Amino acid sequence: MDQFSYIANADTAVISDLYESYQQDPNSVDASWQNFFKGFDFYTSWSGEASSNGVGSASVDASMVQKEMSVISLIKAFRSRGHLLSKTNPVRERKDRRPRLDLKDYALSEADLDTVFQAGSFLGIGPASLRKIVESLYKIYAGSIGFEYSYIRESDVKEWLRNKIEKEALAFNPSIDEKKQILQKLNEAVVFENFLGTKYLGQKRFGLEGGESTIPALDAIINTAADLGVKEAMIGMAHRGRLNVLANIMHKSYAAIFDGFEGNIPDQIHGDGDVKYHLGYSSKHITPAGSEISLKLAPNPSHLEAVNPVVEGFCRASADAHYDGDYDKVLPILIHGDAAVAGQGIVYEVTQMAKLRGYETGGTIHFVINNQVGFTTDFEDARSAIYCTDVAKIIDAPVFHVNGDDPEAVVFVSKIAAEFRQQFNRDVFIDMVCYRRNGHNESDEPRFTQPTLYSNITNHPNPREIYTQKLITRGDIDAQLASQMDSEFKAELQARLDQVKQKIRPEYVPLKLDNKWAELRFAGTEDFEKSPKTGISKETIDKIAAALTKLPAGFHALKQIEKVLADRKAFFQNGQLNWATAEALAYGSLLLEGKMVRVSGQDVQRGTFSHRHAVLHDAETNESYTSLNFIEEGQEQIQIYNSLLSEYGVLGFEFGYSLANPEALVIWEAQFGDFSNGAQTMIDQFIASCESKWGTMNALVMQLPHGYEGQGPEHSNARPERYLQLAAEDNMVVANLTTPANIFHALRRQLAWEFRKPLIIMSPKSLFRHPKVVSPIEEFIDGSFQEIYGDTYADAKKVKKVLLCSGKVYFDLLEKQQKDNRTDVAIIRIEQLHPFPTSQVNAELAKYPKAKVYWVQEEPENMGYWSFVTREFGFKSFEGVIARKKSASPATGFLKVHNEEQAILVDRAFA
Repeated sequence: MDQFSYIANADTAVISDLYESYQQDPNSVDASWQNFFKGFDFYTSWSGEASSNGVGSASVDASMVQKEMSVISLIKAFRSRGHLLSKTNPVRERKDRRPRLDLKDYALSEADLDTVFQAGSFLGIGPASLRKIVESLYKIYAGSIGFEYSYIRESDVKEWLRNKIEKEALAFNPSIDEKKQILQKLNEAVVFENFLGTKYLGQKRFGLEGGESTIPALDAIINTAADLGVKEAMIGMAHRGRLNVLANIMHKSYAAIFDGFEGNIPDQIHGDGDVKYHLGYSSKHITPAGSEISLKLAPNPSHLEAVNPVVEGFCRASADAHYDGDYDKVLPILIHGDAAVAGQGIVYEVTQMAKLRGYETGGTIHFVINNQVGFTTDFEDARSAIYCTDVAKIIDAPVFHVNGDDPEAVVFVSKIAAEFRQQFNRDVFIDMVCYRRNGHNESDEPRFTQPTLYSNITNHPNPREIYTQKLITRGDIDAQLASQMDSEFKAELQARLDQVKQKIRPEYVPLKLDNKWAELRFAGTEDFEKSPKTGISKETIDKIAAALTKLPAGFHALKQIEKVLADRKAFFQNGQLNWATAEALAYGSLLLEGKMVRVSGQDVQRGTFSHRHAVLHDAETNESYTSLNFIEEGQEQIQIYNSLLSEYGVLGFEFGYSLANPEALVIWEAQFGDFSNGAQTMIDQFIASCESKWGTMNALVMQLPHGYEGQGPEHSNARPERYLQLAAEDNMVVANLTTPANIFHALRRQLAWEFRKPLIIMSPKSLFRHPKVVSPIEEFIDGSFQEIYGDTYADAKKVKKVLLCSGKVYFDLLEKQQKDNRTDVAIIRIEQLHPFPTSQVNAELAKYPKAKVYWVQEEPENMGYWSFVTREFGFKSFEGVIARKKSASPATGFLKVHNEEQAILVDRAFA
């Protein structure tokens, strides 16, 4: 916070103290006060003439000092609240937000307007009349731009912004070439929308009419950022204006866009595809100064703001892989709607990620297309805050509110935003207030809900018309040039539609990660008949074991950690590995192969259930040590971060990270599998369907502890039925693993395949320490993932009943089988539910031709796997299901009842 902001109406004694500090060290006071003191020259005025209150009385009149302070107070008030006066709304009067910026609020009057005040130095214009000071304040802070930044607590950041705003706003006057560039981009935006509206009347396009200044704004952001060293930018946005951005920013061919309207199916489509205004795109852009930048527009669903964390994760992965974590090289740009940025909770989650070590991306530029209507809801019913961007204040991000009808002002703040982001690597928001000329889509009638607003909009000229007239009036261009630009662009559009020809664009050069994706292929059903070999050598195991079982010299470990390390050593020596050791072995082996491993979630460093202990903390210094990063010289480093308390945002971030880098094993672990329901949008719209909709593969792993252990309805059931309902066309792997070897091979298989698939793992915490959940070391050397495990206890000739199951319940059944010596009952574990291993199950069942087959699950009959298994394997294959009763709640909240239910279920299985 500005250390002297409290001196708004200070008395002269305080000013004297402040002046003394200035004399001793000018840098000890704010730069504005430095300018003021230089101009006011307190030293010569007061030298040797100090009165009892410390302020000179001979050459300085106390009342004049107070007037000076009043002017300074006025200036500071404009900096803080001038945005409440700014004329940012192009189609209706602003609400009175009581800014308290009248002269009388500061003991000033019109009689003072021609008095020269040294306080002009405080504003950077030198000694000036109050009239000039007020005029400057209105031009800077109450014109087409409303600046919000006074809440920022770092004085250097605030001072940088203030200098930019106050010095450059007064002097801002784009060159003729820049004005032509603004007009050109406006022209492209307006004519493109008009053309589509004429040729494809009534078709949905979610046009940008009213917000066309978005295009010159993005053009300015990208050009400025590229000239400042940004090599890649990724844009995330919903559907409003997306086609215009694709055409006029991303340089997607008009022919390809017109194909979407014609209903033509693109060549080489994989899956079922998506509507034209959800698709992504990649291109290259060359700035007027000659800088090159790669652009990506993320594909996204209709779920507003859901793409935000995906973009952030993607940019983080790109910075890590291409630029050694230099975030100056990669820029996330998020384009919001005003109602969505205020109303969608994911915005808050992503904003809270901005400065966290595990999720920072070097700052995001947020651009809000504020058309003042959310679907059909007026902004007064869409938020409680004054501004839709008030979420910015939680991370001290500045906000520039700007009138969309003033494209020069829009470009001005866009350039400052790009410069600010590169200077401070933090978020910045642009709130472009505009309007939506049509309804939510082109066939919607907006007057049903906003008749008075749309009476204003109907005859309101578009931004290009306003800007053209402004340029002509100022003599910057002539009417002939504007008309020529218009007709040329219309002719070009028509030619592209008629002849399907495309103007030559800069060729997109695939990036390193693009090429890695290109080396992969889409999977076929045959790929899931048998898993690839994913074992590692004994030498590699020994190397990883050595790292996992030792501490650096001088490290003070807790006694519990010493025991963990001793147990690890015993597992390796005995040749029987438990769950945590197998998991660490998988991570370590991938790191040695040069693959990246990233794990995040709540408490993942120790493991939610204290099984992992990947990061250790010195008991005396709290310094951390990650043993997996010290296996050998030159290895890849594991990234493992305890996340903020978010599911939706964090899962989206990790999905985006995996979307960028096919060579990274990316894992999100839920505290309990049940908590993934807070991220259901990500699961439905991205993880399950991205390959079918957008042809994008992903290898994200979700670890969702699931199993009935008496911990109540919110800590038992990860809802496997939901994932299995979404499972089709081999879109993702859903598994409930029961052996350490299988978790090892499952994780390694993610990057061993020649394709990528999301992996959902349902294994519960009780298996982490179960005495029977160990695997011989040989299975890690010469082995692969096992889709099913057959029975090794029953006598095939005696078997009359076969129990098919998945997950933890196997061990309850096994205990009963062996305790009662039931060699007449065989138990088959299904480790991978989807893609369902039909041929392997049939091979096992063939050993018991006379046996009756039952499906056994802990979950209620209306949940779990039963409905999916019968759909995939056939209902006639089963005699029935053994499960808990149908239930509205996943589990009982009473441990005694749970134990009774579990015992009854197991007894029924063997009855």
